[in-house]
Amino acid sequence: MADRPNVVLFDVLETLIDLDPLAARLEEVGQPATILQPWFLRFQRDAMALTLAGDTAPFEAVARESLRTETKYTLSERDIEYVVEGFSTLPTFDDAVPALKKLSEAGVSVGCLTVNSPEKTRCFLEGAGLSEFVDHVVTAQEAGVWKPHPDIYRFAAKRLGTPIERLALVAVHAWDCHGAKRAGALAGWCARLEVEPGDVFLPPDVTGDNLVEVADKLMSLH
Repeated sequence: MADRPNVVLFDVLETLIDLDPLAARLEEVGQPATILQPWFLRFQRDAMALTLAGDTAPFEAVARESLRTETKYTLSERDIEYVVEGFSTLPTFDDAVPALKKLSEAGVSVGCLTVNSPEKTRCFLEGAGLSEFVDHVVTAQEAGVWKPHPDIYRFAAKRLGTPIERLALVAVHAWDCHGAKRAGALAGWCARLEVEPGDVFLPPDVTGDNLVEVADKLMSLH
């Protein structure tokens, strides 16, 4: 059985924070709310493609360009900026605070492993009331690659001074958990988004219906 982690890193987008309010911003600039999901998927795909090609993928630049493409270049730059700025105003899911608090009180080092800039991630954490439970922020910008490239998880472990096998990633994306597992880390998958992790990815070490359940199961490893 895997050992209990001494560092737990949370994915941010769709794991800790809810993207749905961005739909209202899209409607305010004349786009249908239903464009949110294909835009976000294009955004992720384009960033991963840049990583695969050996290039960097700046969060805001890729978010803007993917929105331009998804809307067939019908939005003004001002409208695009308005929508992308919405990332910094998004709310957390109800299970985010109790899960982070539980791990922090258990003496585990808690952090975020995300694709936004360190500064904007910390601003989000402060605004969402999560900063008191988060010890570290590690980003794709610092690592030079996007998830799920194995190097980003190894970078995080090295940066935080922990063996990779004692670092756990928590995410609602099975592909993210797969990347962590391929790098040698632990993974906790939350079923909120995908219902089942599927059979094409490596199985996570623990699963749960919500983040609190995932946190509990990670702490039960020994």
